[in-house]
Amino acid sequence: MVNFNGNIQENSSILIENNRGFLFGDCVFETIKVFDNKVLFLEDHYFRLMASMRICRMEIPMNFTMEYFESQILNLIQSLKNSNSFRVRFTVYRDSEGFYLPKTRSVQFLVTAFPLNSDLYVFGKEYYEVELYKDFYITKQLLSTLKTNNKMLQITGSIFAEENGYANCLVLNDEKNVVEALQSNIFMKTGNVVITPPVSDGCLNGIMRKQILEILKKIEGIEVKETSISPFDLQKADELFLTNVISGIQPITKYRKKEYTTEFASDVLKRLNAKIRLS
Repeated sequence: MVNFNGNIQENSSILIENNRGFLFGDCVFETIKVFDNKVLFLEDHYFRLMASMRICRMEIPMNFTMEYFESQILNLIQSLKNSNSFRVRFTVYRDSEGFYLPKTRSVQFLVTAFPLNSDLYVFGKEYYEVELYKDFYITKQLLSTLKTNNKMLQITGSIFAEENGYANCLVLNDEKNVVEALQSNIFMKTGNVVITPPVSDGCLNGIMRKQILEILKKIEGIEVKETSISPFDLQKADELFLTNVISGIQPITKYRKKEYTTEFASDVLKRLNAKIRLS
């Protein structure tokens, strides 16, 4: 773990008295993959974090540059030296007394890192069945697109999926459109058209979502659209696949009675890994 003073601490207990991220969910975070001492998609992560802090009206320190952001991550990684690939969480929380109204807007941050088994991206599971999660809905608003500590929907949805034998669940917004999975963005291929929900529908403004959109737009013969997905559209699709920055791409193989192919997702995965090698 790293704190704002640049100190690396192992197995440290975190004081929670003024940690508003713990007390009120007053924090934003980035989930980042580091491979071979390189922060993947560094610029995208940094600018999304900065935008999230501005939206949440956090004070951004003058020294919080992209170079500083990168150095704090790599300093922690280099102190561990037990893997070539890491999952990093960079959490920024408002460091202030006060209840719902903080007395100041100043921030602190924490960096945590966990080793990963694979370096480049591979398919996680061959069989991957999903279902709709309809106990709670995502609202179509800007806060829904941010990575904050308010993940109760994702937690209860994950428990529902485990209890019912599903690999994941698809989440709906308040207009009953499919927005994303519990921890991933979703893409749907029907014929030569690939669709993903627009951020305005309430889905996470995912870093991997952005990378995949860039890759798809370069594939000849493929039309890419950002438009709403109805649950009825899922039954007509040829392929469904999920994306996030840690797993890369995970194809969905079954939704209810519909089974899907994975050839297109496999091709996109190869292009993603090639992009990382050349970057």
